[in-house]
Amino acid sequence: MPPLRAPDDLKRVLLPEPPQPDREMEQGSILAAVLFPLVPRPEGVQVLLTRRTEHLRDHPGQISFPGGRMEPEDASPRHAAFREAFEEIGLPVEHPALLGYLPAYLTVTGFLVYPVVACVAPPFTLRLDRFEVAEAFEVPFAFLMNPAHHREESRMYKGIRRAYHVIQYREHSIWGATAGIILSLHQRLAGKI
Repeated sequence: MPPLRAPDDLKRVLLPEPPQPDREMEQGSILAAVLFPLVPRPEGVQVLLTRRTEHLRDHPGQISFPGGRMEPEDASPRHAAFREAFEEIGLPVEHPALLGYLPAYLTVTGFLVYPVVACVAPPFTLRLDRFEVAEAFEVPFAFLMNPAHHREESRMYKGIRRAYHVIQYREHSIWGATAGIILSLHQRLAGKI
């Protein structure tokens, strides 16, 4: 896969509008949106991720994209993702530049997640909501897109063995929905979708 020169290179593989999931998939799910923030740096494009605090009810301690549940006042997944990014990491809602969308991702915990891909050009200053976010960090996009760093594991969840993807970056284990969303972009860039 050729290196990503700029976030705009992604527009050819992203959806221009939020995906329309089938009603069966949406029914009974908790609607959520996440921001897949791409940060252009001199050393290459980075992906901004967070580590959730350990006391949260949903997905404690996990590596995630900024995001969360869609609220009734959210006009679209983009509005929800940008709002949540502001609430969680202090990213002004006017700062991210929308690039497009990835297909909705259904988690085993019942969330239907809309990934919103955007460019977050420096400079910016993060202000973490310490109740929800333990830390924010960047991972090279090229590292995340390299299949040598992708593996599959499994564990029991509610009496059923479930397989999930894992990407290990330094001390951070990126797995579950976050890894699944990253891999959905990898598959699109590799022409597998």
